[in-house]
Amino acid sequence: MLNINDIMETINMISEENLDIRTITMGISLLDCADSDIKRSCDKVYEKITRLAGNLVKTGEDIEREYGIPIINKRISVTPIALLAANGGDPVMYAKTLQRVADTTGVNFIGGYSALVHKGFSAGDEALIRSIPEALSITDNICSSVNIGSTKSGINMDAVKLMGEVVRQTAEITANRDCIGCAKLVVFCNAVEDNPFMAGAFHGVGEPDCVVHVGVSGPGVVQAALKKCPNGDLGQVAETIKRTAFKITRMGQLVGTEASKRLGVPFGIVDLSLAPTPAVGDSVAHILEEMGLETCGIHGTTAALALLNDAVKKGGVMASSSVGGLSGAFIPVTEDAGMIDAARSGDLLLEKLEAMTAVCSVGLDMIAIPGETPADVISAIIADEAAIGMVNSKTTAVRVIPAIGKKAGEELNFGGLLGSGPIMKVNLTKSPKRFIDRAGRIPAPLQSLKN
Repeated sequence: MLNINDIMETINMISEENLDIRTITMGISLLDCADSDIKRSCDKVYEKITRLAGNLVKTGEDIEREYGIPIINKRISVTPIALLAANGGDPVMYAKTLQRVADTTGVNFIGGYSALVHKGFSAGDEALIRSIPEALSITDNICSSVNIGSTKSGINMDAVKLMGEVVRQTAEITANRDCIGCAKLVVFCNAVEDNPFMAGAFHGVGEPDCVVHVGVSGPGVVQAALKKCPNGDLGQVAETIKRTAFKITRMGQLVGTEASKRLGVPFGIVDLSLAPTPAVGDSVAHILEEMGLETCGIHGTTAALALLNDAVKKGGVMASSSVGGLSGAFIPVTEDAGMIDAARSGDLLLEKLEAMTAVCSVGLDMIAIPGETPADVISAIIADEAAIGMVNSKTTAVRVIPAIGKKAGEELNFGGLLGSGPIMKVNLTKSPKRFIDRAGRIPAPLQSLKN
């Protein structure tokens, strides 16, 4: 039972501390849309998604208005399009179809222009991957992801090499728009099938035909709670975060259950990730600083982030039996006001961010790098991050933006939730090209043998 104090506390979280539902994401299987004729397949894709998601935006807006809970994004994730592209034809036709769906339904993003190649390429995979630069340059609301490794399979270094080239090409082809294409492209290791957050969302083949996921976000709420615990030890800090994550997750459970009922599709998961924004008071970096760090990025940052991530997960799983997705703390540099400040001051470096990814929800996220960064260095960054994910049995990802024509220290500005930030220095004095050119596969680690 909710009492008046619970209700007033939630109202304060929403009005004063930037608590929101970051996304309602409808996952839709397109496996039954496969066809040897790609035009017929695209027609099936358009018909199915618009039929199932036609009321998604309206439903989100209705819940938002009736409950007073901000729902920032309404999104769709679909079966990895490479599975449909296996039947032949130009995969970009699917990207155009998905953009038409986005225009019709009014959703913010559609994720799933994706391929899963962690153990090798099958029919349709390579064609789709090579089409990513064009697909992201001609669409506004489509997001792409490629899974190149896993703890069970190792790392597909052929795919790592190719993705370095694709990221570079995507930046070049969208250079006149601040390389925006790369902000919609993620390279994963250990990608999950029920992630509601973009740009990495896709609808896994093990998911139901249609399902609704909810992504909750509340960095400002956690920071405000810690302000009330200025002198507590780290055990008390962890307990405060757990209790706050519990309350945040309960709100997500409520919205997800209600959306499921109104849309007539199963409720999937609540992803309780702390997803920051450039807004003041909505920063993961500021949570770490509230714990006692003078600034994010100094020594101690990784330990503080580990505490935060673990406490968020523990609090969330007590609040819902449907916690899933990535669930933890995101550290996207251009989307987090505190991370932006720390990067500008030089306290937060790329190498420190890499260490932090061993304990956060995802990985190197929304990082602008010098436009001169070659494809083999981008591939090497991807390989390093995939190795962290593979060995630690966790999801890691890379979403970097080579800022064509700009150098370290200059600024890249996307606006909105994608934010802005400094171009971070990358070590370009020596080359990893010979290592990347070996290609092949990095074998799965010993810990993959759990059977």
